Amino acid sequence: MHELAVTQSILDIAVDYASRAGASQVTHLYLVIGKLSSFVDDSVQFYWDMISQGTICEGGQLHFERLPARLACLDCGTDYTLDSELVPCPKCGSSRVKILSGEEFRLDSIEVLS
Repeated sequence: MHELAVTQSILDIAVDYASRAGASQVTHLYLVIGKLSSFVDDSVQFYWDMISQGTICEGGQLHFERLPARLACLDCGTDYTLDSELVPCPKCGSSRVKILSGEEFRLDSIEVLS
């Protein structure tokens, strides 16, 4: 259900920017979502289709880019990327890690018609 709130925020941002640019329609929206984020693409799309109706963004296509998670080992300093689930440091086996990226959720860019 938290997808509804973030989808509403995306809509608000896109409407604001498109309106200030004098656009007649938002055609494409590019979202960046980190692998460790709990946001589900299908849920965001579902809410988008509902709440964008009647706005300058209605019919705008969402494009999802998933970013891999990057971690740093707090014991040996190794930086590594997760390919799937959370795993200990591949160099020393420590589970003391810091997340460097992978929790993002942002509207990266929009395309509009004038």
